[in-house]
Amino acid sequence: MSKLAVLGPGGVGGFLAAALAHSGVDVVVVAREGTAATIAERGIEVRSAVLGAFSARPAAVSELQEEVEFLLVATKATGLNDALARVKTEPGLVVPLLNGLDHMRALRERFSAASVGAGVIRIESDRPAPATIVQTSPACRVDLAADDPALRPRLASLASTLEAAGIPVRLEASEGHVLWSKLARLSALALVTSASDRPIGFVRADPRWRSALERCIAETVAVANADGAALAPGSTLAELTEADPELGSSMQRDIAAGREPELDAIAGAVLRAAARHSLRCPSVSWLSERVAQRAGIPAPRAG
Repeated sequence: MSKLAVLGPGGVGGFLAAALAHSGVDVVVVAREGTAATIAERGIEVRSAVLGAFSARPAAVSELQEEVEFLLVATKATGLNDALARVKTEPGLVVPLLNGLDHMRALRERFSAASVGAGVIRIESDRPAPATIVQTSPACRVDLAADDPALRPRLASLASTLEAAGIPVRLEASEGHVLWSKLARLSALALVTSASDRPIGFVRADPRWRSALERCIAETVAVANADGAALAPGSTLAELTEADPELGSSMQRDIAAGREPELDAIAGAVLRAAARHSLRCPSVSWLSERVAQRAGIPAPRAG
């Protein structure tokens, strides 16, 4: 069985590493020294709405020096550069599960462009303590794509490995569609819940905030489609209309905890793409500025 590495054992990476190790995959977690030592000593405890409660003991290192077939990059966008310094080898296939768009270029500059595919994960998962993962969404799914046909057999092999661990996978033909389909939903969810500091149920019920949500989706989908994705704003709105009313966002949780939110990776990516296509996004800009004020950080800019 091929060896798989997970860079960044947070809510997403820790969940995936534990699920894969629990299913028998040879997994190594790459993390900061303290986190790697904790995982090596205690393993990872998971409480999952999808997979149940279990513990797993993947290997854990502070630097990846051995060859691996697959590398899943599951860091926050804000920590990507520091995390990549821990990878001292060239994996066969690199798949990021980060938010936004800009990480694709960074990874293709760091690794061979012919070894990097696109991926996103739809999940609500958090790490309330080191080596402890709480996954709360009623479902999870990984979407994978590669514009390079030569990468697709390797993506299919990764998909089989993930599905054997109980993680559904959808293989798509277009990297842009995969990345933008999540970003359109996430940008709206993260911005309105963080700007209002309320869950999506409140946003849907309040006329002012619902209007902001709908405008944010419409603007982001227009940018996505100008960038080559084929999205419909009604589909994105339907996802958030059907979401649990208590659903928040990791951006909202990061602000509450005093951590730097991924505002530039999410809203900034939308605004930069909009500028490339000479489009305006007044609602995305307004929401971004409000979130930046709450977080005490600069608002993202298009340039």
